[in-house]
Amino acid sequence: MNTLEAFNQALFLMINATPSTPAWQIDIARMIADYVIYLVPLSLIAIWLFGGERQREVAVRAFCVTLLALGLNQVIGLVWPHPRPFVIGIGHTFLEHAPDPSFPSDHGTIFACIALSLLLGGMRRYGMLILLSGVAVAWARVFVGVHFPLDMVGAIAMACVASQLIAPLWRLGGAMVMRGLVTVYRTLLAWPIRRGWLSS
Repeated sequence: MNTLEAFNQALFLMINATPSTPAWQIDIARMIADYVIYLVPLSLIAIWLFGGERQREVAVRAFCVTLLALGLNQVIGLVWPHPRPFVIGIGHTFLEHAPDPSFPSDHGTIFACIALSLLLGGMRRYGMLILLSGVAVAWARVFVGVHFPLDMVGAIAMACVASQLIAPLWRLGGAMVMRGLVTVYRTLLAWPIRRGWLSS
């Protein structure tokens, strides 16, 4: 573990910005680290509103995988609260963040879960968009000093675990969940659906 942690810290210091890093690079990294995450809900909403039955099912399943993975992250944080770089005085921090456990990264987990689910569901265009965005966010959050690189590796692992755990549950109750959601959607948004503005 000590060797792995030493590697983790060394890799972090290779990526992490320093006071001599150009301010424009740090500003761009901060924007990516903070705001690209909003692409995820916007993508899922777009898939639901304008996609077909299969695409909607993939989007909802991706959402469920993400919720489970984030829940597992909380358990890991309680059992093994790995500190963030700035808590142990390593590197430089350019983004304010609470000193909560760093492993696994919640941002990384969200992107990994959504990208994995979309790609496995055959939605390659959306999946690649989220995947590439997730890589950028992972780099940015290490660059500005709020995560270690292995926090992002842990996020990918949690996405894989959550996806496997959701699979049998989805086979049992996924169809029922989708019927309920579609019924509510068609009731609440009947007016724009009738006008062809949204998929039915």
